Amino acid sequence: MKTKTSGLSRRFSIQGGFTLVEIMIVVVIIGLLASMAIPAFQKVRTSSQDKTVLNNARQLAAAADQYFLENGVSSVVIGSLIGASNYIRALNLVANEAYPAGFTQGVTITVAGIAGMRTVTYAP
Repeated sequence: MKTKTSGLSRRFSIQGGFTLVEIMIVVVIIGLLASMAIPAFQKVRTSSQDKTVLNNARQLAAAADQYFLENGVSSVVIGSLIGASNYIRALNLVANEAYPAGFTQGVTITVAGIAGMRTVTYAP
């Protein structure tokens, strides 16, 4: 039995799905977008980590200067600066960096091992 369909229903009929070529084009476009976005994200992340480490070094230098003034000494260990009742409550590590164990008045602070490969130097 033959049924008659109007032109409107033929024009808006549901097709079987996406072809392999269409899916491959979408995958290529997503790959291109990801290849542009990932390096930009890594650059921003690196910059953010370096700025945070530099800010931590500034805070340590300021705490050390305050300790020098209050105690009349020219060197201090990091344990005397960080703690609940000390000058800095907590030092949050952002990229497994290694801060110096002690500070001497007028000596630059070098923070090594930022993300295992970078070094930041702060001169007070």
